[in-house]
Amino acid sequence: MSQHAKTEDLEIFITVVDSGSFSAAANLLDQQVAKVSRAVSRLENALQCTLLNRTTRRLELTEEGHTFIKYARDGLNTLQTGEEAIKLLKQSPSGKLRVDAASPFVLHQLVPLIEQFTQQYPQITLDITSHDSIIDLLEHKTDLAIRIGDLKDSNLHARKLGTSELHLVASPEYLKKAPKLSQASDLRHHKLIGFTDSPSLNNWPINIPLKLSFGISASSGETIRQLCIANQGVALLSHFMVTDDLKTGRLVTVLPKSIKTPNHREDIQAVYYKNSAVSSRILAFLDFIKPKLKL
Repeated sequence: MSQHAKTEDLEIFITVVDSGSFSAAANLLDQQVAKVSRAVSRLENALQCTLLNRTTRRLELTEEGHTFIKYARDGLNTLQTGEEAIKLLKQSPSGKLRVDAASPFVLHQLVPLIEQFTQQYPQITLDITSHDSIIDLLEHKTDLAIRIGDLKDSNLHARKLGTSELHLVASPEYLKKAPKLSQASDLRHHKLIGFTDSPSLNNWPINIPLKLSFGISASSGETIRQLCIANQGVALLSHFMVTDDLKTGRLVTVLPKSIKTPNHREDIQAVYYKNSAVSSRILAFLDFIKPKLKL
């Protein structure tokens, strides 16, 4: 017999401890007392220690038993979680999945993937919302949110989707008419575009101390992008939302070495409550989009 503890023996051992006796455990498990006793003995032989002190009146865990039972419980819980995950893989996820993300992420990253996702998972109904500020998932009845930057809520489970570099960008037409822009300090003489409702996003991670003032503000990152394209100034935007603009020349990067990296705005993470009942839909969605994102 293998010296590794078998799952059944672990289950019997935990039941003996929880019920307080071999006979009570045998009744709960519908097994003979002798079989229950042999299971505990096999564990003790495998571990080469005594787990239970046996008397005619009661059972008591030894010091080794107290240490081992914690790991036995955790191990069985992990196995059960794995079994549930395998069962979910064999099923086709279905039902409504409510997803929230900042408008630029929705438009530039999610929208191009929706058709293929719905073809692969026709039984999942997507409900997509856009908030450029952080929302309360419960209040907005949201299953999954994609957030850019630092996470604050420890009650949320987080899955990193990747990182997206920040770029200082402006349109070629704006730069033709604007003052020179050869070093970070020159930004003080330019029209800067910032966020209205998220002051922390206006703290640009520039590699020199610099107090900035913003001539235009907007609540949406997509609006800021459009303002840049419309020759209205300089903005700090994530690569995932301006990559096509940089390729086509609608926007250009300025002062490429002036932004510190890594920084607090680069991480892209998906968050959801750990006890979410829609985990199969969430995992299906995240497993689908993660390798296809262009961050």
